[in-house]
Amino acid sequence: MEIRIRGVSKYYFSQGKTIKALDGVDLTIPANQIFTLLGPSGCGKTTLLRCIVGLEAPDTGEISIGDEVVWSKEKNISIPPEKRGLGMVFQTYAIWPHMNVFDNVAYPLQVRNLPKDIIRDKVEKTLRFVRLEGFEKRPATKLSGGQQQRVALARALVAEPKVILFDEPLSNLDAKLREETRKELKAFLGKLQITAVYVTHDRIEALALSDTIAIMRAGQIVEVGSPQKIYFDADHEFVADFIGRANLVKATVRAQDADYTVVDCGMGTIACQRRDFAIGSEVTLCLRPEFIRLVRGEGAAGKNVVNGRIESLVFVGEAYEAEIRVGNELLLAKFDSDVNLSAGDAVSFTLDPAHCLLVSI
Repeated sequence: MEIRIRGVSKYYFSQGKTIKALDGVDLTIPANQIFTLLGPSGCGKTTLLRCIVGLEAPDTGEISIGDEVVWSKEKNISIPPEKRGLGMVFQTYAIWPHMNVFDNVAYPLQVRNLPKDIIRDKVEKTLRFVRLEGFEKRPATKLSGGQQQRVALARALVAEPKVILFDEPLSNLDAKLREETRKELKAFLGKLQITAVYVTHDRIEALALSDTIAIMRAGQIVEVGSPQKIYFDADHEFVADFIGRANLVKATVRAQDADYTVVDCGMGTIACQRRDFAIGSEVTLCLRPEFIRLVRGEGAAGKNVVNGRIESLVFVGEAYEAEIRVGNELLLAKFDSDVNLSAGDAVSFTLDPAHCLLVSI
């Protein structure tokens, strides 16, 4: 089910100051996708999620879920959370410790006073779906973190919501369990074909889970796109930097031709994938570390050939990370752990224009 957000603002007042948590947000969340709100702490992503659910009331704007307007300041519409047809999984899971697994999952149906046989059938079906059959009588406090996360998911799904929302649900898990649960969650949501709105500040989580990502900053939507578009072809420096490790080099547009945008920067003259910037514009050249392929020694002169020297090396398991000094620029590069390079070595690399991304400052 599609969610439409138009002109939504939310203000908080503290110590005589006005804090703008949301600043005129316009956003359309497509139906049957995993849509992620990604951004740094304090950017407004959780506030926006809570406005969709109905736990916060915006100060301006309108929110629609499907064909129903659930909030409108102008039309004086405010549908309470329990009537919006939504499910939600919180960061802390909000599992009741005094209840067993069955009762935790059954609770949304019990408060609707459904017949006991219908509740039993729905709970059993949902627990099978999240692979927790046989855990019905297990006390909630005896579950692992990953199992508690699945109980919270089952409770959100059991009432068959139109939309399910997640507020950083994996942040309390350790790294390995977070990776495993992330894969499970993507598989679950893919089978359901349901609209899912997911809030996180973890870029890996966003890239791995999402069909579409919206990057937020200071209460506004900066950019929206597929994970591939956001990572490889961002439009803004903030987005390119936030979504992954990147070398950001200040540059000036020197020339445009049919295939490339040519810039001058601290590494020399570099041909980049074409972007419509005016000649003389100040831009940022974004280079991902994984696209800097190092070769020992200085390279011959040619298009996008860069010479430098390794200043430092760090072993990170599957690869080395190296800081490369090129003039006044210090670039991060990654290379395979079986490549024989050391700090102090002269190196060269050739930049593929397709991986030289120019973004607005």
